[in-house]
Amino acid sequence: MRYASFVLVALVVWGDDHVVMTSSPRPPHVDGRPDPIGGTTALGGEPAPARGYLLDNARAEAGERFIQLAELFDGVTRGHFARLGVGVGSRCWEVGAGGRSIPEALAAAVGPTGHVLATDIDPSWLKAGGGYEVRRHDVAADPPPEPGTFDLVHARLVLVHVPDRARALATMAAALRPGGWLLVEDADTALQPLACLDDSGPAQRRANRLRDAVRELLTRRGADLRYGRTLPRALREAGLVDVAAAGSFPVGGPACDRLEAATIRHVRGELLAAGLADDAELDAHLAAIDAGELDLTLAPLISAWGRRPAEHPPARG
Repeated sequence: MRYASFVLVALVVWGDDHVVMTSSPRPPHVDGRPDPIGGTTALGGEPAPARGYLLDNARAEAGERFIQLAELFDGVTRGHFARLGVGVGSRCWEVGAGGRSIPEALAAAVGPTGHVLATDIDPSWLKAGGGYEVRRHDVAADPPPEPGTFDLVHARLVLVHVPDRARALATMAAALRPGGWLLVEDADTALQPLACLDDSGPAQRRANRLRDAVRELLTRRGADLRYGRTLPRALREAGLVDVAAAGSFPVGGPACDRLEAATIRHVRGELLAAGLADDAELDAHLAAIDAGELDLTLAPLISAWGRRPAEHPPARG
């Protein structure tokens, strides 16, 4: 059995010198699971304009993606929670929660005297009554819930997809109490764009072509593939101090393989509709993953954190 390994990238910044997220109307749920969103072709056979979040919560593959992202990154995220002082009695807001793993981890950390709010534009994968509160919330369109009251506000792999990132960041900063911490974690796929670092054969080169195709789809939906590296500056511009950042780089292993397969299945229809891949290429790639022939990796996850100063409120966008 192969195990995912982690290499910390030298992307660290110290010192203070330093989800508008839109979605198409939700389809009905069948048997408790979201149905896929339908067609990508407009009347007359022309491609419909890209809209909404490419890797949305409405498809069954989202659940598999949440599991594998938790396997790859939850240890990193929980380490930051501990370093920032999350503990018994803390009040925390998890933004764009997606799956349950981080809200559950925060609920366990804060105990019965604390409070965890988990929000998403589509909270269908969250569990009401799981030790945390669930709300539907658009971080770039809605006002901050309970402003000025949270010890920690956290978002992972959310803002890279939000067109109005500055407004979303200001909303999160406004929710902090004086002295509270904002922790934002986002990928920088332009920093490391490859699916296979060892680009040594046809299967690896095909994997890298398909990773480029997925990145193209993300760009068409308004994602900023260079956003991770900008986080320290963005936090300072939001009025936060004591800003620091670090990078985490998962290199290979079963979780990377399963995440890749789930992602390709999730966006297969969009890749085909856009002419960025064909069925034979996608089937061959999925077969290579299933056969364990690829050493798949991900882009670095950049984690950045900053504190709301006690003397004045953060800037509003």
